[in-house]
Amino acid sequence: MDKRAVVIPDQHFPIHDEVAVKVVLKALELIKPDIFINLGDVGEWESVSAWKYKGKKLPPLEFQLPFVDEEIKEVNKQIDRFDAVLDKIKCKERYILAGNHDEWLDSFGENHSYLHEYNFKDACRWEDRGYEYRRYNEVLTIGKQSFVHGAYVTVNHAKKHLDSYGTNLIYGHTHDIQRYSSTSLLDGAIFAQSLGCLKDMSAENNKWLRGRLHNWNHCFGIVTWFKDGTHQLEVIDIVDGKCSVWGKIIKG
Repeated sequence: MDKRAVVIPDQHFPIHDEVAVKVVLKALELIKPDIFINLGDVGEWESVSAWKYKGKKLPPLEFQLPFVDEEIKEVNKQIDRFDAVLDKIKCKERYILAGNHDEWLDSFGENHSYLHEYNFKDACRWEDRGYEYRRYNEVLTIGKQSFVHGAYVTVNHAKKHLDSYGTNLIYGHTHDIQRYSSTSLLDGAIFAQSLGCLKDMSAENNKWLRGRLHNWNHCFGIVTWFKDGTHQLEVIDIVDGKCSVWGKIIKG
């Protein structure tokens, strides 16, 4: 074995599922990966959402900022929990792939050009934390495996991602688990895989769904790169706050 990574999908702090997050934190201690990859939508960023004041008169900036500051503080507090475990297991290679929700914070800062610190990269101190940063849908490639936040939400989104990117791809964004495989003349069998989410899936914290059913799943991934250049993805479903990793039951 050459290297191993743990990959986590959309967390949407502070609207995360606490039990699912605890499962991942415990799994990190068991797996002790060499690499940690966060697929983005780290924050919900409701405070800067375009939908928050839709159809209403936009309040003055001095009214908005305390809510934005509080959300930034809460998101950082949750990231700190992951970094504490990563420090403990000495996982130094860390990547953050900004999501579309994270980009909302960037847009807020851009709309107020004198608020330079209000952007996802700086507000969450990714550089200070030791993460390599990727912009929204900028691709990260390690070996023959690529990662991106996610670009499509069609019914067959795994096929759409594979057709568009044409390479092995792991992504989040859709909150469900889906896989599509194909064959490349140069690379052989290739696949695209979505990894669900770590978000609170309850109706009360997703009121925009208006009671509609959804197919979301809690999940994370383990990618192992072997010395011969091949690699393997393990998709770990989190079911009712528990999962099994390498024969060990992990409960949140």
